[in-house]
Amino acid sequence: MKKTNLSLSISILALGLSSPFSAVGAETSTEAQSIADAITNAQTNLSLRYRYEYVDADDGSREAKASTLKTRLTFKTQSYHNTSATLEMDNNSVVVEDAYNDGTGGEEAVVKDPTYTEINQAYLDYSAPENTLIRYGRQRVLLDNQRFVGGVGWRQNEQTYDALAIVNSSLPDTTLLFANVYNVNTITGGNIDGNDHQLYNINNKSIEGLSLSAYFYDLKEISDTYGLRADGKLAINDDMTVIYTAEFAEQSTDNAADYETSYMNLEGGLSLANITAKLGYELLGSDDGAAGFSTPLGTNHKFNGWADKFLATPTKGLEDKYLTLSSKVLGPKISLTYHQFDSDEGSVDFGREIDVAVTQKFTENYSGMLKLADFSQGDTEGGKVDTTKVWLQFVAKF
Repeated sequence: MKKTNLSLSISILALGLSSPFSAVGAETSTEAQSIADAITNAQTNLSLRYRYEYVDADDGSREAKASTLKTRLTFKTQSYHNTSATLEMDNNSVVVEDAYNDGTGGEEAVVKDPTYTEINQAYLDYSAPENTLIRYGRQRVLLDNQRFVGGVGWRQNEQTYDALAIVNSSLPDTTLLFANVYNVNTITGGNIDGNDHQLYNINNKSIEGLSLSAYFYDLKEISDTYGLRADGKLAINDDMTVIYTAEFAEQSTDNAADYETSYMNLEGGLSLANITAKLGYELLGSDDGAAGFSTPLGTNHKFNGWADKFLATPTKGLEDKYLTLSSKVLGPKISLTYHQFDSDEGSVDFGREIDVAVTQKFTENYSGMLKLADFSQGDTEGGKVDTTKVWLQFVAKF
């Protein structure tokens, strides 16, 4: 999806791996002369994403075969008196084969891609003085690497937020975000509403090769999470780059239960001759086996294996030791990841998983992906069963 040239564009909220506030728009757009001009000269984009997903889980369910097409139409007006509007409509439909459980019940394995038609985004932007963007309405909020707050963009129904968000970048090399979220639109078409969730995130890039974030996420009647994140890349020479991440967080439940848990992610890697290797350790701690560190708003498919066995953290917690190799030497991007999963409490071997992805961009508008996840169960006490998932995906953007 293309971006407008607003002085602070949508991407100031679309936070990526390399920067928690990736691709912050610093350009000033040409102001429309009237509301009619702003609408007439609006930008319209269309994207199509076809996906075939196969799931074979050793849990007594039938094999799932989900063939779906997601269609997205995005409409962005020009700015008029520093104000612009965005409207985005999504539809997900079954194509050819409908043999899966979308989460509402059935004999087949679960594939959480229900059919739907909805407004995915609908918001107003106001570019205020002092490098400030104010956004109100249904929108994406993607913070840091999306571990704690994200859009679950992998699924055909994206997670969005009904919120008031304020982003300021007036301090040198620093971006501050505050968001008051009054509803979360989940990937299954449901809602997490009834409360005002407060999100605070500050990022600084004063030091070359280092991105520092501090955050506090106050999710009413769910949890309070605060932490620090440091990540970046250091070029050793023209051919070698060191990659690193260190993140620590503490969490307490914000309801009748009284649990306190911790989070840690340590990752180091090296990129050499178009081959990248990363070794990582992620801990979602447990409070004496009674509750695990939770990430209810995170893009959890990105973490702890694509088989999605740990979208919810076990009460005994989770240790994920992983190794990733990726390369574009052969043309397409190929990545291979091995995970070993264990509990934080009780010495339970949950299992292991191998993930493989091959991604190819054919032209500026067309791309494809073949993706595999193979999970093997560990101790029966872990409650996880052997599961294989395969995806074939094609994307077209106009």
